[in-house]
Amino acid sequence: MTRKLILDLDTGIDDSLAIAYTLASPEAELIGVTATYGNVLMRDSVRNSLAVLDLLGAPGIPVHPGLPCASSAGDFSVQEISAFIHGRNGIGEVDIADSRRSAETTGAVDVIIEASRRYGDELVYVPTGPLTNLAAALKKDPSLAERLTVVLMGGALTVSGNTSPWAEANISQDPDAADAVFRSGVDATMVGLDVTLQTLLTYEHTHRWREAGTPAGAFLADMTDYYIKAYETTAPHLGGCGLHDPLAVGVAVDPTLVTMLDINMKVDVDGPTRGRTIGDETRLNDANKTMKVAVGVDVPRFLNEFMTRISGLAKGAK
Repeated sequence: MTRKLILDLDTGIDDSLAIAYTLASPEAELIGVTATYGNVLMRDSVRNSLAVLDLLGAPGIPVHPGLPCASSAGDFSVQEISAFIHGRNGIGEVDIADSRRSAETTGAVDVIIEASRRYGDELVYVPTGPLTNLAAALKKDPSLAERLTVVLMGGALTVSGNTSPWAEANISQDPDAADAVFRSGVDATMVGLDVTLQTLLTYEHTHRWREAGTPAGAFLADMTDYYIKAYETTAPHLGGCGLHDPLAVGVAVDPTLVTMLDINMKVDVDGPTRGRTIGDETRLNDANKTMKVAVGVDVPRFLNEFMTRISGLAKGAK
């Protein structure tokens, strides 16, 4: 069955790869993008999403503005580590043309609610940044938790965080929002560092995209090479860059890619462990487990599917 996907992106490098992977997946129909902040400002996420969609041959997919900062903050500025990993422009300092299109007038919160009512079980919402937009939608319409399926990139259960020993980057941007989502009862699968840091891309992979000889192939290769280079500083032991956001898309269209643990989760919002994603001890014995956490991944199958699909897209997008 083809699943209708909405991606919620802070459009940096792996977010752009998630767009590409969604467009190249026959099981998925990308019906919209909602913008958030994190790797870049929310307005730059809008700009990057529109530009990447146009370059990859999907100029008809709408992009909706989201909330510009965390639910408990008055503003947002990009962290230096985010700019180092993704580039100041969010896409590896690669220049691509601005879209002639503009963001839609309907905001992310209303889009999430309206799409869930329209499409029901056909829809999967895939946030790959802070969960601010989703938490706001659940607050506005609590019944959303009864009809929405969420596959999120964020968190870490069995490994350390990447912004602190406890916290993963996306969750750390708005722990309060993430905690509200985790406790809401919405059907959510967490695709975190436990699995995404096992799915690694190298220069050998990106060379295949460059060989396509297309603007799309050159963009994907140059952008991802920047990402790999950053990983050589931030995580040299890995030997490549993690496919964080694309794996969340992969799980949204094919959950059999990962092994999952059924567990009700929470997020620490106070003290030194703020941002930690951990099992909720108050719901540990509840028979109804509304969350799943990916704890294992079929790396060869995912990488093969990812490379086959993205390479095909790179060749076909003129």
